[in-house]
Amino acid sequence: MSDLLARYEALVAAGELRADPDQRSAAEALGQLEQQLEASDGSGFLGKLFARKPASPRGIYLWGGVGRGKSMLMDLFVDTLAIAEKRRVHFHAFMLEVDRMIRDERAKEAGDPIAPVAARIAQDVRCLAFDEMVVTNTADAAIMARLFTALIVDEGVTVVTTSNRPPRELYKDGLNRSLFLPFIDLIEDKLDVIALDGPVDYRLDRLAGIASWHSPLGDDSTAQVREAFFRLTDYKPEDAAHVPSGSLDLGGGRTLHVPKSLKGVAVFSFKRLCGENRGAADYLAIAQSYHTVIVVGVPVMGPDNRNEAIRFTKLVDALYEHRVKLFVTAAAEPDRLYVAGDGAFEFARTVSRLEEMQSADYMAKGHGAEG
Repeated sequence: MSDLLARYEALVAAGELRADPDQRSAAEALGQLEQQLEASDGSGFLGKLFARKPASPRGIYLWGGVGRGKSMLMDLFVDTLAIAEKRRVHFHAFMLEVDRMIRDERAKEAGDPIAPVAARIAQDVRCLAFDEMVVTNTADAAIMARLFTALIVDEGVTVVTTSNRPPRELYKDGLNRSLFLPFIDLIEDKLDVIALDGPVDYRLDRLAGIASWHSPLGDDSTAQVREAFFRLTDYKPEDAAHVPSGSLDLGGGRTLHVPKSLKGVAVFSFKRLCGENRGAADYLAIAQSYHTVIVVGVPVMGPDNRNEAIRFTKLVDALYEHRVKLFVTAAAEPDRLYVAGDGAFEFARTVSRLEEMQSADYMAKGHGAEG
């Protein structure tokens, strides 16, 4: 039995995890990969003598809805993998790093930068583990097939990744998606695709006692959504200053800065989302990219805030239609947010949706547009 599987079964026996056959199957697969990587460790005398990387085992693409245990299994895999040449990184942070390395290589005017970038990444890495592979950036989509072919095929790196979507749904409906399709083919050829998409959202258990709507504005409300963020992302509160940000491709050369972006959870201010000139397409991009959105600082609006109220309505519509979990700090309850001004009567539909989005039934739904 692998160390990973032994640790998993110990957690189940201790009551810290529920027995789940899908999770156990995924743990078995990760455990087998762990043993293969350890058995082919090149740290022995011959490996050092010839300075050659051992043959790389097939990687794993573990996908499923929010709260199915993907991050927990990745934690166990990385913690118990007994090789030095391993690295775990959030996928978005990794691609930002790749962008910087490509710029460095291009500055040398030495031809195609992909191969040297892959070689630099693989220099001390045999296993590269990603949290939450999601592709929203057109530039990233265009280079991923070549980059990962170089990493997996040429450099012999074993890739293990989690994602909320199966490979064929990555970058779905994205601009110039034909450039991205070879990457999907590569994933299906070189990685074992494992679904962990059962009906139980274990992450909801972590939100026990935390409501999704918090008013009035103040320290107590802020503390509640902050706690929700850390529970949903497994990020350590004591390291709050280093929560990564993100950049969301809105198309047409436009991007949206995401102040906090981690594991499919995004944090925005109301001012950023609704105080600036935005349309339905912007909110659709957010709804497609994040399973949970936290919006802070929603004010009470009146006749002078007509545009903000309209944008807020469009935001809620997009999130609702894609079953995104919404956490809010606001100056008032939904039915008191916009009671006077153009469109105030129609705002009642938004109020109804906001109230439904707080329900247990809505919170239990998986992320994605309703079919």
